[in-house]
Amino acid sequence: MTPTAHVRPYRPADAPALDDICIRTAHNGRDSRPVYADPALLPAIFAAPYVHLDPDLAFVLDDGQGRAVGYILGTADTPRFVEEFRAKWLPRVADRYPAPEGPPGTPDEAMAKLLHDPERMIVPELAAYPAHLHIDLLPDRQGRGHGRALMRTFWRALRERGVPAVHLVMSTANTPARAFYDRMGFHVIETAGLDPADVTCLGRTTDDTGRP
Repeated sequence: MTPTAHVRPYRPADAPALDDICIRTAHNGRDSRPVYADPALLPAIFAAPYVHLDPDLAFVLDDGQGRAVGYILGTADTPRFVEEFRAKWLPRVADRYPAPEGPPGTPDEAMAKLLHDPERMIVPELAAYPAHLHIDLLPDRQGRGHGRALMRTFWRALRERGVPAVHLVMSTANTPARAFYDRMGFHVIETAGLDPADVTCLGRTTDDTGRP
């Protein structure tokens, strides 16, 4: 029988697979390895801190044989997450990925600047959407309904915590991801401090009633 992929809670043994998924999808949905000298920097920003600080809100797509081939990660409380990122996560990785001394000159330095500025995640216009998320699937697992299953699992976990709405910040250039988020009922949130040519903020409620 062909193993059936399914969504399940994150387990610590999944951490290397999640790092790999992040690296292979972090460049506008494509493999980041040709772009970054040390692509392990990407999961240190966008994956590992979430399973370290909020493991109960981490879910994976299991390939049916125990291997994670996709994930959804996030937090129910972005301001609290930012505080813990600064106090608990950054000290674990700061020596390996130091902040650039001046304006970033390489893609790695640009990402290191993001790592050392978790406060960038606090955007006034997103206050009504206290949760945020990251979702990634390996290319051969996309377009099969797995992203929808991961989203619904995450929304349910947020509802159980009484969280009314969730946001995400995506690269505007990642048009396939934007099409997926549109199908999932997300809408644009206008923000004054972010360049829409660079990033797009999207949000929606955690209510799953009548959604696609």
